[in-house]
Amino acid sequence: MSAIPSQWSRVKNVLPGQQQLAQWLKQSLLSAAGIAVFVLLWQLLASQITTSLGSFPGPLQVAQQWSGLVAEHKAENAREAAFYQRQLERNAASLAANPDAVITVRPYNGRPTFFSQIFTSLYTVLTGFVLASLVAIPAGIVIGLSPRLYSAFNPLIQLFKPVSPLAWLPLVTILVSALYQSEQPLFARSFLVSVFTVTLCSLWPTLLNTIVGVSNISPDLQNVSRVLQLNWLTHVRRIVLPSAVPMIFTGLRLSLGIAWMVLIAAEMLAQNPGLGKFVWDEFQNGSSDSLSRICVAVLVIGLIGYALDRLMLQLQQRVNWDKSAQLR
Repeated sequence: MSAIPSQWSRVKNVLPGQQQLAQWLKQSLLSAAGIAVFVLLWQLLASQITTSLGSFPGPLQVAQQWSGLVAEHKAENAREAAFYQRQLERNAASLAANPDAVITVRPYNGRPTFFSQIFTSLYTVLTGFVLASLVAIPAGIVIGLSPRLYSAFNPLIQLFKPVSPLAWLPLVTILVSALYQSEQPLFARSFLVSVFTVTLCSLWPTLLNTIVGVSNISPDLQNVSRVLQLNWLTHVRRIVLPSAVPMIFTGLRLSLGIAWMVLIAAEMLAQNPGLGKFVWDEFQNGSSDSLSRICVAVLVIGLIGYALDRLMLQLQQRVNWDKSAQLR
């Protein structure tokens, strides 16, 4: 009789794992089927569309352009390495002829590749997103804890929240040009313009969600804080932040997605370095390969946005007290 309960416990332990595996396989198959249908429809419809630059590219042409962009990146890296090698040899020869010779190292000014544009955009968007978070989270906590401050700032939040990045960009460009005057600037003006535009457009979801999360703390937790006579900082650290974390991360995820979209638009309009400028340059180029290259950029932009959202969700699962949150 004692063997029956032990066998039943093993069955109970095995079944959840098998159910999770079956669920994962089902979701994976459905995702693969969805992607396959999309690629098939893309191929069928692309062959029917003719533009001024030729037929609209299908998946095969886009894959070929991806290979071409990888080859261009490798070739440009090889040219950069050769440039610095020649400079190194020339400087070594100058020092051998004259040990007191003044050696100068010139930077390589080659054309940025598709992949260097990706890293430029990622660095810019993360800088703007971090700056927006550093402003929005503390401000949201302070406003959420004070009904008077909420009444004072809510009209301003509702006023500036829907402003398009295309409206912010000229103002930011003018202000950066007027206020950032330096003979040896630490940052390029184009970088600062993109960063501040991203910050201004992406801080609102985090700010609003933080305010909502802070203002909706359970009354029981508020009473615990009063009974323990916690000071303001301890109340925020021990009571407010743990309770508001889910809402804060919801705002952060929304802000990061908006930041990524805003950055691409800002780079296209202001011609700042990054993926947006790559798309605009290809559009202006008008060659037979431009459409395929733009499609590559569109897919990469989407994949990067998806990856950023997944990374933020993983961070939420590590920080959030509710460990039952699932990836969705």
